[in-house]
Amino acid sequence: MRLSRYYVPTLKEDPADAEVVSHKLLMRAGMVRKLTSGIYNYLPLGLRSINKVANIVREEMDRAGAMEVLLPTVQPADLWQETGRWEYYGKELLRFKDRHDRDYCLGPTHEEVITDLVRHEIKSYKQLPVNLYQVQTKFRDEIRPRFGLMRGREFIMKDAYSFDKDEAGAEASYWNMFEAYKAAFLRIGLNFKPVQADSGAIGGDFSHEFMVLAETGEDTIASCKACEFGANLEKAKVAPPTETGGLEAPCPPMEEVSTPGTHTVEEVCGFLGISADKLVKTLLFVVDGNPVAALVRGDRELNDVKLRNLVGGNEIEMADEETVKKLTGAPVGFAGPAGLAEDVPVYADHELLSATDWVAGANKGDTHVQHLSLGRDCKVEAFADLRVIEPTDPCPECGGEIEFKKGIEVGHVFKLGLKYSEKMEATFLDENGKSQYMIMGCYGIGVSRIVASAIEQNHDENGCCFPPSIAPFEVCLISLGGKDQDVADKAEELYATLEGLGVEVAYDDRKERPGVKFAEADLIGYPMQLVLGGKGLKNGIIEAKNRKTGEKTELPLEGFAEAFAQWRKDIWNGWGLDA
Repeated sequence: MRLSRYYVPTLKEDPADAEVVSHKLLMRAGMVRKLTSGIYNYLPLGLRSINKVANIVREEMDRAGAMEVLLPTVQPADLWQETGRWEYYGKELLRFKDRHDRDYCLGPTHEEVITDLVRHEIKSYKQLPVNLYQVQTKFRDEIRPRFGLMRGREFIMKDAYSFDKDEAGAEASYWNMFEAYKAAFLRIGLNFKPVQADSGAIGGDFSHEFMVLAETGEDTIASCKACEFGANLEKAKVAPPTETGGLEAPCPPMEEVSTPGTHTVEEVCGFLGISADKLVKTLLFVVDGNPVAALVRGDRELNDVKLRNLVGGNEIEMADEETVKKLTGAPVGFAGPAGLAEDVPVYADHELLSATDWVAGANKGDTHVQHLSLGRDCKVEAFADLRVIEPTDPCPECGGEIEFKKGIEVGHVFKLGLKYSEKMEATFLDENGKSQYMIMGCYGIGVSRIVASAIEQNHDENGCCFPPSIAPFEVCLISLGGKDQDVADKAEELYATLEGLGVEVAYDDRKERPGVKFAEADLIGYPMQLVLGGKGLKNGIIEAKNRKTGEKTELPLEGFAEAFAQWRKDIWNGWGLDA
């Protein structure tokens, strides 16, 4: 490809609305252009990288036995109403009506559509298992799209769906996809970690996220230094306390104490002269329209996802000031488990089993209670893991040391079970002629997001540093000949040689200053740069630069093909990849 004939509209300055590195560099390198909020045009260079990611993913899906289909973007509401997700999915589901006043949506995911397809086609256990996948555009109406391709409203995704006749088969399908994802991300050249995750709106009882590790990641994961444990903060378990005698431990009678103007943990502890670990926070939520109270130690943070999963709810939100006052009879900041409205179930973090004699709100304005015993003074429905894990907590699996890392979610695998097949009557006849529900799994990869994530993980002050597996072009050949016809002729010869070797080459034959060519090659992030000038031609060499390391070397023009092949192999190996 000759850059003189290629559409690469680079920018010298960062766009004003670009917040993260990948957004800035994708725009500056001429790979994408914003159409409207969270929706982008993919330009030639950007689309080449996206297609390379998609092709690697396709190859690993095919190798794992999945088969490619293409499902409609527009989905009828009645399928979503069958599963109950038409109401539950919320405002991210872009709904609209056609000319006949029928309800439709733009697909954010395709569980309903694929289940509808399979339930009409598969009738016997002999047709199972089956795994179908697609690479397709999705739309999720994010309330605050940001970070370019990292969190857009329209994006390219690979989604796969497995159907099995029994739990053993579903388990095998799940781990088959898990391994296929690992293989794909390794081939792309990403530093990643699979972590346990919450299943969220997709559903199911078991899932893993694949996180690209990057300091600019918006997700935090807890990872053990001693074992393979890893989980996002929503899912990360906290080991139960070793001491659990707090409910029966002796405690002085509970008494009220005036605490005027103390609404926060810090204010209460300062006023009473206690540390935050002696206080119980009572947090009020509304889960699917019903009030729920959750208790955690004053120095801990409640994990509302764990609470939602514990009570079996779908939507959870903090109670507003009016609801708090209605349930407690007091302003925000004075709620407590003793004397709370009887119709409010109370759930407590299991860490509170380890001690007694707590301070808590009194459900009266400017008042708290001292000497609260959770076993004596209130009714707790259940003690469970309800808080966010902290770096000081031991690993819940081996007891080792936990560390926090930043990550970007690029893939998610779910064990769905019967969530969709039961509601949509996706059944088959087993070996005995008895009707059974298919057991499902689903598996998503953010294809366009991977390109952005690769940049977040691999960049420097000059621009992108693409892995060679997904770079828009593997090599940039830069001719500095100007009016020197000998240099121009030799560059043409090298261009033909490289293409003959099957190497993708961006040949910079433009009539631009050398500085402009060098800067744009670094900005776009071609893994390999070859620079030919008059001096090099005279000396029989061409300068070669490794974009990732910045290391420069000289390759001989005589025997160039062999020397280049070895240098190229070394660069791929430096990324942990096979050329």
